[in-house]
Amino acid sequence: RRSKAARPLSVSLAAVPQGLYFSNSHSWTFMQKTGEARIGIDNLLVSLTGQVKLRMLREPGTRVSKGEEISEIVHDGKRLTLLSPLSGTLTGINHALYEDPSLLNDDPYGKGWLVSVKPANWMEEVTGFHFAAEAGDWLRKELERIRDFLAISASRMSPQPDTLYLQDGGEPAAEALASLPEEVWHDFQEKFLR
Repeated sequence: RRSKAARPLSVSLAAVPQGLYFSNSHSWTFMQKTGEARIGIDNLLVSLTGQVKLRMLREPGTRVSKGEEISEIVHDGKRLTLLSPLSGTLTGINHALYEDPSLLNDDPYGKGWLVSVKPANWMEEVTGFHFAAEAGDWLRKELERIRDFLAISASRMSPQPDTLYLQDGGEPAAEALASLPEEVWHDFQEKFLR
């Protein structure tokens, strides 16, 4: 496990599939032919947290507003709340993902989707999202912000930051957030997922 965590994250994480819209809260959405939108979380967040368990906070048929809590990811008792990037009615839950959370790590943009929503204001709400090449640029900038956040968090905890947090001249290691204490997860939630 330690050897996997010591791998540095790479800006290649910013390579995103076409057709996905990314919100600033590290969620993505994709409009299906049915008129329902699938929602998931980006590979950068998945790579930082490592293997997690998921907990649904809403049931199908529930109306959600953009920015409302829909799910939680949990790692060793530490939690990050995932917010809906869209307003609408929750139409489905990816039960396969909740039964096998490794799908999130293996295929975050495909089999690792979280929920589906019938959007109420699709055109209005996706206007502020990141799309196509601009999404890749945004994720690369987020990686820089996260690197700085982890360096500050690690230095607050110890005068000599562990190589788990920063590798190869300052690039964050995969699963860097997983080993940090709950207070850092709370700070991460406020700075990156709200």
